[in-house]
Amino acid sequence: MNKRSVGSDKEDMVSRFLTKNGVKILDRNYNTDKGEIDIIGADGEYIVFFEVKYRKAGNYGNPLEAITKTKVRRIVAASKIYLYTNHYSDNTYVRYDCIGVLDSDITWIKNAFDAI
Repeated sequence: MNKRSVGSDKEDMVSRFLTKNGVKILDRNYNTDKGEIDIIGADGEYIVFFEVKYRKAGNYGNPLEAITKTKVRRIVAASKIYLYTNHYSDNTYVRYDCIGVLDSDITWIKNAFDAI
């Protein structure tokens, strides 16, 4: 299985996990020229932008450590485009969450970072 296929399988797994935990999935793999967002969902009154990172156990450390400041900036930029193009108001509650997948164990960090 190639890297893209594994990533897609893990994002499917995370989407099912989020749905079971009350998140409505709005979009996946949202791409702009500014960046990509893995999963976009609605959690209560929040529009949530999820970054998903996967690692095999024991390889390259914790997957959440792979989220850099540059990646955060790109996610925030892409989220602003998503909100604008989908006509969300400036008063929309927004949250940025990170999901780490280590083998099949999922770690969900809510409000992992703020818009900068």
